[in-house]
Amino acid sequence: MTQERIPVAGPWVTELEAQYVADAARDDWYQRAGQSVGQFEGEFAAYLGMRHAAAVPHCTSALHLAMLALGIGPGDEVIVPEATWVASAAPIVYLDATPVFADIETDTWCLSAESLAARITPKTKAIVTVDLYGATPDMDAIVSIAEDAGIPILEDAAQAIGTKWRGQAAGTFGAVATFSFHGTKTMTTGEGGMLVTDDDDLFSRVSRLRDHGRKPTDFKFFVTDEIGYKYRMSSLQAAFGRAQLLRIDELLDKKRQIFQWYEDRLSGMPGIELNARRNNVDNTFWMVNIVVDSSYGLGTRDLMQRFDDELIDTRPFFPPLSALPALARFGDGAAALNPVAYDLASRSINLPSALILSENQVDRVCRTLVSILDHARAATV
Repeated sequence: MTQERIPVAGPWVTELEAQYVADAARDDWYQRAGQSVGQFEGEFAAYLGMRHAAAVPHCTSALHLAMLALGIGPGDEVIVPEATWVASAAPIVYLDATPVFADIETDTWCLSAESLAARITPKTKAIVTVDLYGATPDMDAIVSIAEDAGIPILEDAAQAIGTKWRGQAAGTFGAVATFSFHGTKTMTTGEGGMLVTDDDDLFSRVSRLRDHGRKPTDFKFFVTDEIGYKYRMSSLQAAFGRAQLLRIDELLDKKRQIFQWYEDRLSGMPGIELNARRNNVDNTFWMVNIVVDSSYGLGTRDLMQRFDDELIDTRPFFPPLSALPALARFGDGAAALNPVAYDLASRSINLPSALILSENQVDRVCRTLVSILDHARAATV
């Protein structure tokens, strides 16, 4: 009997989402045009305990708007961790500013406070933190460094809805934060994102920039004061997001359950490391990641190929930003400065973490991993 392929990521969708989208498709027009967007923004802000939320087409646009509102431009430097998706850094380049790459912690895989402090210069205009795979960096240390230097924090919480640091929600640190609702994320709208902030002036600037540079007072008259962007979420996406937000505890519980299944099966296996559990972090484990000891002689691409041969999808640990051809011109000497990010990227993969995973599928992934490592160990003897 042919085995089905196990997906690496994906959503959990119910009839509730279908009903919310159907209602918006029928009702969000004319006098009620766009009502689901405003409702979603209000509900999401309330969930986090924030004053403002702006729903946008994707997290990249949220990051772009946040940097624009922070006044980042040519000649400025923005510090960003090496280990993250390119979208965390791309808007820096959009604005003709310079990304500066900092190393990550060995256990959380998030921005290292020590490396951050060493990268700050008089040109540093902002610090981007990334809550990688549902974890957080040491926010106490990072906030202290940022405040001492007078530099705003932009928290990229794309992967960390529901995560908490010392009881405080991810996305509520610093001047502004962003979330992703891509189809791979714990909470999705298919594609989409959200910007959140408590700063009234910053939110006012974001609101104008995401609507072609129009002031709210001139909305009906099509008066554009400056060239802005079309960064607005659709009603159908927002309606889907509202239903997902109603189910957020259920979605987070499933993510934690998936990680627990892996942890129960793999915690005693020599030579591998899973996502860290820290006493002060409520990790939501967006993706289950394993780091394989170098003694096995298996690189990231080797591991991915061997799982692929068994019809199991995986993802690589994010390659260092400074190693990407598109950003290499900003990364002179980064490999020596950021050894942790480079090392982990060479021998780590994300295991299947889709919300529809069953315990039997996790069993199969773990059996496959054991087999791969056993064969690798035998080959090195």
